[in-house]
Amino acid sequence: MTMETQTTTRRHDAAGRRVAKGSRLSWLGRASVTGIALFALAACEDPAKGKTKAVTTEAAPNSVTANAATVGATRYDFDQKSSKVEWAGSKVTGKHEGGFKTFTGNVSLVDQKPESGSVNVDIDAASLYTDNEKLEGHLRSADFFDVAKFPKATFASTSVKAGGEKGATHTVTGNLTLHGVTKSVTFPATIKTSAGAVEADAEFAINRKDFGLVYAGKPDDLIRDDVVIKLTIRARSKG
Repeated sequence: MTMETQTTTRRHDAAGRRVAKGSRLSWLGRASVTGIALFALAACEDPAKGKTKAVTTEAAPNSVTANAATVGATRYDFDQKSSKVEWAGSKVTGKHEGGFKTFTGNVSLVDQKPESGSVNVDIDAASLYTDNEKLEGHLRSADFFDVAKFPKATFASTSVKAGGEKGATHTVTGNLTLHGVTKSVTFPATIKTSAGAVEADAEFAINRKDFGLVYAGKPDDLIRDDVVIKLTIRARSKG
């Protein structure tokens, strides 16, 4: 093999190695982009997806609120140790979960029938908590709950009907006051009663903007409108 032929061969080999290296780098680049895209898709999963959306309308008059003083009604007070009021919200890059630590409530029933009863809840808005301590301060500010101005959130049922979506035993309607705005909300719940206890579980989504919570978030990381509410209520009679 001549010197010229050897030089040409080495040049071809070097070019081949550069092409192969370039191909590997290109593949790694595509793989990295794909991985980032998959991570982003996972991070921005909407917790409200697939959840029942509460029907929100104008609030019912006070005279229509459920009758807690019905003759013969038994009152069941919330057991705060085993009851929970939780929520989950999300933005483009991910989600946050939280709830309220301090709340009181009661259920009043006649003959252990949910359809005969009422539910009343008072929530200390400042008791909210999240999975991010820095976020808690922001949520308490005027951008969100503005707890200094609106220290309480309340719910007073107006009707409880048998049957509900996705296997729920009942459909509950009531006036929800949040951030100083009162709306009627209707959502499915599973309710079990006995002589000494009431158990109620519900999970549904509400639109935060219906209650004046309109803070949009960062332009490149917008907050979604729907927030999931999860209720785990355990109440016991005093008798």
